[in-house]
Amino acid sequence: MAIDNKFMNYNEVWTFLDNLQFFKIKLGLDSMRMFLEELDSPEKNLKFIHIAGTNGKGSVGATLLTLLAKAGYRVGFYTSPHLSSVRERFRINDEYIPEDEFAEEGSRIHDILKGRQITYFEFTTALALLWFARRKVDLVILEVGLGGRLDATNVVTPLVSVITNVSMDHEMYLGNTLAEIAGEKAGIIKEGVPVVCGVGPGASEDERIVLSVVERFCTERKAPLFLYGRDFFVEPAEDAKWDYWAMKRKGCCRLREKITGLSFSLKGKYQGVNTGVALATLEILDQLGFHVDEATIRAGLLEVAWPGRLEFFCLSRDNGRPVDCAGENAVHYMLDGAHNPAGVTALCEALENEIEYKRLILVWAAMSDKDFRLVLPRVARRAGVIIFTRLEYERSAQPQDMVKALPEEIRGRVICDNSLVSALAKAAELANPEDLICIAGSLYLVGEVRKRLLGPLV
Repeated sequence: MAIDNKFMNYNEVWTFLDNLQFFKIKLGLDSMRMFLEELDSPEKNLKFIHIAGTNGKGSVGATLLTLLAKAGYRVGFYTSPHLSSVRERFRINDEYIPEDEFAEEGSRIHDILKGRQITYFEFTTALALLWFARRKVDLVILEVGLGGRLDATNVVTPLVSVITNVSMDHEMYLGNTLAEIAGEKAGIIKEGVPVVCGVGPGASEDERIVLSVVERFCTERKAPLFLYGRDFFVEPAEDAKWDYWAMKRKGCCRLREKITGLSFSLKGKYQGVNTGVALATLEILDQLGFHVDEATIRAGLLEVAWPGRLEFFCLSRDNGRPVDCAGENAVHYMLDGAHNPAGVTALCEALENEIEYKRLILVWAAMSDKDFRLVLPRVARRAGVIIFTRLEYERSAQPQDMVKALPEEIRGRVICDNSLVSALAKAAELANPEDLICIAGSLYLVGEVRKRLLGPLV
């Protein structure tokens, strides 16, 4: 391990950071603020979009990144978790942080700490802010790690705050009721800063609960609120395309009353809402000097990529390399990080309504501290074959325990295999040309599988 004031290389910084995972999650802002002051407050030289929510943060962030970069801006994107390499958390346009710059910024943080304890997420957040400030980006898309109110990212005052949606998740840290969790997410709302929210004025009790909390925070902090389904809309149009339109309101939506016939590269009906949230955010940014024209929006939406979320690809049965899905020897795969109720609902809706396959082969692994019993039966009922496996993590749930979460009538479809390599091989062996192998249950699983099948992102 390197010593103080000695430049660390990439592997040394990565090892130091990895060891911070042994420290428990610590929610609170005071220590983060003081720590950033010692680093000369890099956040004060940056402009931010701050994104919170249970699901959809990454999709909205990736959409904004693609559209703003295509319009000619230099945009930093800080997201979590990563799939296979920590460097995936830090991007400027289409560039991931280089190893030497990761090492340099990480060494600076290490030397400032002088042995003091810091969490993994605090370290990566500080590193992102240092890198973006050094590179002098035009704008930073900053994704909340956990909750919002006490998340390490909540030390910034953004140009616009975004709340994608709110559902039950991380109850150990955020609260046991939807109202409590919504309050944590709404904690990113700042005095007078516009808020774009994907939780519309819907008819369900959950929507009403969340919306009442968000509206209360906005009222208290005099923050203009722009709601999906009230102020902006995305609606299905002909030929599998979508229309976006926005109500004219002070401080927002100067732009186009309507953009018709949009196509998205991201799969899943729910991406309509996420895209609407991103476009409404652009409406507000347009008033602040960040302009993205309609042609750029149309072209950019076809280029948005968010790996590991309803991600489809095909591999050759002969050599395991990517191939055209129309080929005879193609094995069809879908990766999705669904693990909480909202994510699994979206996955099931996609499997029901949008994806064609003859038989579903489900490969599933989960973390034992996640209540997979709530979500697993719903997706498992759709599978002709269920393969439970596990990762080489202490927290990884045992396949036999996941079997117990299933109704008796579908347990006969289960294969248990503690080896991920063997589980993937079995899935490929069982798959017929019209079958779909769906790999879900954990982003850790998706990251490991994606690295094995397609190679690392960086």
